[in-house]
Amino acid sequence: MNLNWGNLLTLGNLVNVLDILVVWFVIYELIVMLRGTKAIQLFRGVILILVVKVISSYFGLNTVSWLMDQVINWGVIAVIIIFQPEIRRGLEHLGRGSLFVRMRNENEAANRMIAGLDKAIQYMSKRRIGALMTIQQDTGLEDYIETGIDLDAELTGELLINIFIPNTPLHDGAVIIRNNRIAVAAAYLPLSESNLIPKELGTRHRAAVGISEVTDALTIVISEETGEVSITKNNELLRGLTQEDYLKFLKHELVNDEATQNHNIFDTALDWINRHLHRGRR
Repeated sequence: MNLNWGNLLTLGNLVNVLDILVVWFVIYELIVMLRGTKAIQLFRGVILILVVKVISSYFGLNTVSWLMDQVINWGVIAVIIIFQPEIRRGLEHLGRGSLFVRMRNENEAANRMIAGLDKAIQYMSKRRIGALMTIQQDTGLEDYIETGIDLDAELTGELLINIFIPNTPLHDGAVIIRNNRIAVAAAYLPLSESNLIPKELGTRHRAAVGISEVTDALTIVISEETGEVSITKNNELLRGLTQEDYLKFLKHELVNDEATQNHNIFDTALDWINRHLHRGRR
């Protein structure tokens, strides 16, 4: 079967492709805008309401369908009022530059954060200084951030070490890291009631498992008794991690490989163009 490329590459088809790409871009930016805020929970609720609306209309549940219509009609206004800060943050995020540049900058910031964490972990682990550090990911941690002492400081190994030095005002509790910065110190995290946690582990480990049960946050624990490094995420507790282990885990979870790949492809394309332009000038 021979394809007629002349018929495929029509103006109408090109417009349809452009239409799909624009919709994809808008959906992607919407997800980026909601990421790390409580609005992500609202987004899931909106999807649930739409599903209920479709099902009620299909099965002729008129009262349920009418109620969903009212929720949708008034919900748009409520969303704008309640989530005005998140919407403003998202629009600012949208205008900060190209997709590849933004992702590359985020990766650079994540790598700097990992380097700071590594410096602090190595220092505190060797000296058996207990520490609890939670890194916010998709699910917002505002409820727990409100329990801590505001810092909004650049993350450095030295600052983390100073926070967790025993008998200092901020050492008791958790450091919460948001957007590669230390948001608060001395924050309270929910304690897990799981019977699967070994008895020899203390409050820090229970808090780390507890926050992993209710959010997708990544939490690093340093044992005060043994200096052991542990990480919790998605209700999993990884114990006895070496420097190589936790660095590999942190880079896998926090660094976007897609940005690096796209950046490499983009650079390769530019190099190819430059080479051919240079040959043409000869």
